[in-house]
Amino acid sequence: MGRPLIGISTYWESSARYRVWQQPAALLPAGYPRIVQAAGALAVMLPPDDPGAAKEAVERLDGVVIAGGEDVDPRRYGAEPHPRTGPPAVERDAWELALIEAALASGTPLLGICRGMQLLNVALGGTLVQHLPDEVGHTEHAEREGVFGSHRIVPVPGTCLATAVPEPVDVPTYHHQAVGRLGNGLIPSAHAVCDGTVEAVELPGTPFTLAVQWHPEMSDDPRVLRALVAAALG
Repeated sequence: MGRPLIGISTYWESSARYRVWQQPAALLPAGYPRIVQAAGALAVMLPPDDPGAAKEAVERLDGVVIAGGEDVDPRRYGAEPHPRTGPPAVERDAWELALIEAALASGTPLLGICRGMQLLNVALGGTLVQHLPDEVGHTEHAEREGVFGSHRIVPVPGTCLATAVPEPVDVPTYHHQAVGRLGNGLIPSAHAVCDGTVEAVELPGTPFTLAVQWHPEMSDDPRVLRALVAAALG
């Protein structure tokens, strides 16, 4: 069998500058396709589309990555926006929720990263903490605007994550929101050492549904992506 095809969700930017151009663009940080490739798969971008097209898109893929990005619209989980919650990405929310639904329905291996973990939790009926420093008083989850932080996470023994990453490890991180009430069926599979924040969740009983709060694409550790690729290979 050849390399599996992994789709990575992305987003529209109204104005992006590159070389001599400044124009609308479908953006995805290069770390995402690079780590998918390093893990042994082919990478394709999935920019926002009609949510009705998600099933067809997922049927053509061997695995799906829901990438990081903007805050999830609090209305998706029945909350009012916190003053620090960013503006809603309505089109992206709808597309990625449809991708998650299609992947879960078809048993397609699914990995959520940062926002992707939060959106998976919301898709399964969970809620989010909208501004983490208000809840736990720690700032290790993001250094400052535009700069990744780093902190240690501890995998939960016996989980899918612990099979891939069995030891405590320092991870690159950039987020101010986190999982609140867990979505239906999800279990925590890692916690932050600094404050106990849930740093990974997974859905037992599926071929592979895992989400991490950190950014593996900003590290040189491909083990989480290798686990996705192994599941995609069946």
